[in-house]
Amino acid sequence: MSLHFELVTPARLVRSEEVHMVVVPGTDGEFGVLEGHAPFMSTVKDGTIKVYKSAGSAPEEITVQGGFAEVGAKGLTVLAEHVEG
Repeated sequence: MSLHFELVTPARLVRSEEVHMVVVPGTDGEFGVLEGHAPFMSTVKDGTIKVYKSAGSAPEEITVQGGFAEVGAKGLTVLAEHVEG
């Protein structure tokens, strides 16, 4: 099982890949998303998205500033105002 993860800014598509899990810095606290997560929307605060390529792997960290996260039938999409790097 895998989760489709997309990270987008107003300027470009930063990521589009299949991953195991993503942890997002929501404004109400961090939340993790796995394949099959219920539909969900949250605002994103400045912080670090952690991308786990496989179960038990060390996360890749991506620094983001603001935005929205949406979990739907197609997976997780994070619309970030700004992505470092």
